[in-house]
Amino acid sequence: MPGGFWYYAQEDPDALAVVDPDGTEHTAGAVLARANRLAHGLRSLGLERGDTVAAMLPNGLHPLATYLAALQIGLYYVPINYRLAAPEVAYILADAEAKAFVTHTRHAAVAARAATEAGIPAAGRVAVGEVEGFGDLEDFCSAQSPDLPAGRSAGSAMHYTSGTTGRPKGVRRRLPDLDPDTSAELFTAFLGLFGIPHRDGNVHLSTSPNYHTAVTTFAGNALHAGHAVVCMDRWDPEETLRLIERYRCTHTHMVPTQFHRMLALPDETKARYDLSSMRWAIHAAAPCPIEVKRRMLEWWGPVIWEYYGATEGGGTLASPEDWLRYPGTVGKVWPISELKILDDDRKPCPPGTPGIIWMRMGGQDFEYKGDRRKTDESHDAEGFFTVGDVGYLNEDGYLFLCDRKSDMIIAGGVNIYPAEIEGEILAHPDVADVAVFGIPDDDMGEQVKAVVQPREGVVPGDALAASIMDHLRERLAKYKWPRSIDFIDEMPREPTGKLLKRQLRDPYWEGRDRNI
Repeated sequence: MPGGFWYYAQEDPDALAVVDPDGTEHTAGAVLARANRLAHGLRSLGLERGDTVAAMLPNGLHPLATYLAALQIGLYYVPINYRLAAPEVAYILADAEAKAFVTHTRHAAVAARAATEAGIPAAGRVAVGEVEGFGDLEDFCSAQSPDLPAGRSAGSAMHYTSGTTGRPKGVRRRLPDLDPDTSAELFTAFLGLFGIPHRDGNVHLSTSPNYHTAVTTFAGNALHAGHAVVCMDRWDPEETLRLIERYRCTHTHMVPTQFHRMLALPDETKARYDLSSMRWAIHAAAPCPIEVKRRMLEWWGPVIWEYYGATEGGGTLASPEDWLRYPGTVGKVWPISELKILDDDRKPCPPGTPGIIWMRMGGQDFEYKGDRRKTDESHDAEGFFTVGDVGYLNEDGYLFLCDRKSDMIIAGGVNIYPAEIEGEILAHPDVADVAVFGIPDDDMGEQVKAVVQPREGVVPGDALAASIMDHLRERLAKYKWPRSIDFIDEMPREPTGKLLKRQLRDPYWEGRDRNI
């Protein structure tokens, strides 16, 4: 099979490649020219193989072109969550050792402050629209050649993911010793797991922000397979249906919250749109309630596919038929991966017995950038890794999840890490101790709850809660803020100091299953 976006764009430059959220359409030739100009521009700044370009951009042409530019000149591409506060963005820029930063006027205030704090060189700051201290992206690109750069080599995306420390870490893979076209063929092999072919009139609907690993993966792989990519900005359930009908979208990636909100549309609204083009509605990132998935299968037909994995790798895959046979499963291991379930002593668990999920992907090992200890702790001697999820295999080798990372909150498919929030709350002068965890939310799956032990002599109540929230506003992105704060006289801890968080969390989940 011919390799990658660059091949298809040269073979058929007039084919539709990208549709912006405002409806602007870009041909494959135009996207290729933009990616090439960016590649030349990044090289003109002195970026070399193994260096990093970061981007904080709304969905559409710009992040996709930046991704394609990086992937053909051997750079690491780091998409940054534009919902983060400036200090959080600055941390990622510095940790990634970014030498160039591409952003948008929509994120001007945060981007300008973060770039300064991270020490991004002035020449390496470019933006769509006006951002203080940034050059204009159009001027930056127009000064460069639209031709393929010489000496092309494969780059890689590096996504940031948090762990129990609360600080995000870059999941970094060794750059493949391949040309970009050959590397792109490997990317599209992932689509092949779902049976999605090259070209064949396929159109991908990109519904979520581009800084998510899965969004970059599926949109990027769609381009490499010769598909068009239709981008959404602020997700809306009816707009999703309209776009599927308008562009005859064949595949998309969603999270269960989006399923839930589409199902809540009035019946007459759902019936208004022709969704018959959809063949692969793929979901992951959060547990999907069985009833929600059943209703989606009834509505859209046997096109709902599920997989299990992590930014670090994966994974398993459940076809619609698999799931109907074993409701609740996240599927069987990918052909390119291996999986094992181990107990706390790292002994194999028999079928039906829960344990820690360990995975290994052929030729796809990773490190947490700058954290050898965390990298080593997440791997075993055989090269398997774990992110701490708990599950079991049935007799036929299908994986069922029993739990996730013990403390991680998943709200609307977004991972939220309590340790980071706890650290910021503890910085409040009137807080002695704090626990943050997820409690049930019928729409988002979970919401953030904080339990605070006030400093001695401080009166708990609405005034203290308001003060804590004011304290967090400049420190954390809004989606990490607690939806509610309770107060406690003394936090339950073991003599060793270990927080007994389950004592606080479990009462909220009585009679509720967090995992299906």
